[in-house]
Amino acid sequence: MKKFFCCCLLAVVASVTVSAQITDSLGKVCLVPAADEGGFARYIDRRTSTKGYRMTFIAAPLIVGGAVMSVYDTDFRRLRNGYVKSFHHDYDDYLQYAPAAVMLGMKAFGVKGRSSWGRMLVSDAFSVGLMAAAVNSLKYSFRVMRPDGSTRNSFPSGHTATVFMTATMLHKEYGHRSPWYSIGAYTVATVTGVTRQLNNRHWMSDVMVGAGIGILATEFGYFLADLIFKDKGLHVGETQLVYDRFRRPSFLSFTVGVTTSPGSYLPYPGMRTSFKAGPTVGAQGAWFASPYVGVGGRFAVTNLEMTVNGVPQDDNLESGSAAAGLYLSYPLSVRWLVGSKLLGGYGYYKSCNTDLQKLGDRGGFVLATGISSTYLASRNFGIRFSTDYDMAPPFAKDSRQRLHMLTFSLAACAVF
Repeated sequence: MKKFFCCCLLAVVASVTVSAQITDSLGKVCLVPAADEGGFARYIDRRTSTKGYRMTFIAAPLIVGGAVMSVYDTDFRRLRNGYVKSFHHDYDDYLQYAPAAVMLGMKAFGVKGRSSWGRMLVSDAFSVGLMAAAVNSLKYSFRVMRPDGSTRNSFPSGHTATVFMTATMLHKEYGHRSPWYSIGAYTVATVTGVTRQLNNRHWMSDVMVGAGIGILATEFGYFLADLIFKDKGLHVGETQLVYDRFRRPSFLSFTVGVTTSPGSYLPYPGMRTSFKAGPTVGAQGAWFASPYVGVGGRFAVTNLEMTVNGVPQDDNLESGSAAAGLYLSYPLSVRWLVGSKLLGGYGYYKSCNTDLQKLGDRGGFVLATGISSTYLASRNFGIRFSTDYDMAPPFAKDSRQRLHMLTFSLAACAVF
């Protein structure tokens, strides 16, 4: 509970402080909307395109989301143990520095970036100092035990904070040249964060808060350097970017959420089964042929605690699904998209034991739909809030009663 309130306070204070300070001191908005954008869309974008808003909109939800997900840390660990219990690789120790190595290498070979050498190094030094101060102060204040029981410095994840910091550095310096620099950097960052969990070194909340701190520290670091250097050593001005509201919003995202299954089920006579809310992780993406219609797919795994006739069970219902189909999107404004989807696919339940009957070890057709709202903090990156409904197959052999699953999720999106 203490971790929860600390994370919420950190995110709220950061958002309010940065928004107020940056709007007053810089007063710049890196948004040039398309000429045909309507009055309502312009109003929305004016309110959500300030420097401070864009700096905090991805980091703050990650920190608050990590606080919320801390309630389900043990469930996420159970999900990990159910699929990759013996996973152990140490490439994450080196991968955390990969975006910084690419950035420095490109700079050394004369590839022109956002900043001069001096301005870039000062920006990065501020970022490293802020990240290290935040991570270490939290680690030694909370002293959270690692999942593997080795040490009490789990929260937040230093590896994840470092790699998201370096990914944001590369994005800021070279993201304007091609979105694939940013996409590659944040893909490496996501793989590192996921690997920290798979290695049983961190809880889900550690990784999410670490990612938020890494991004926020870099945003603050570059903001401080901008105040010092003004226009000196600045090669690329953000205000010259032009955004097309009606572009094709093809995307790839990594999703973390909470799934609930309302009501109760009767898979066998005299076996009334209900489920507690549990964690879901997954990935999805879609290719859009127009600004409105696309095709894509989704993969997700879920872990739900069971209660049979009011008695909690030792085993959990673990499921995985893969589905594909139609994706819809509407550009509410330059930065805000609303969307929906209709997918069909296959879902499978792992075998699980209860006090009365064995469940799972079967699969079937899944029908999935949902609604989403996406905010684009930059041209190629955003954060998505989704509510999905899955009509999943029955989880008992002789039952015809399908499982109804409602998932609330947060996703980091690469848009290209």
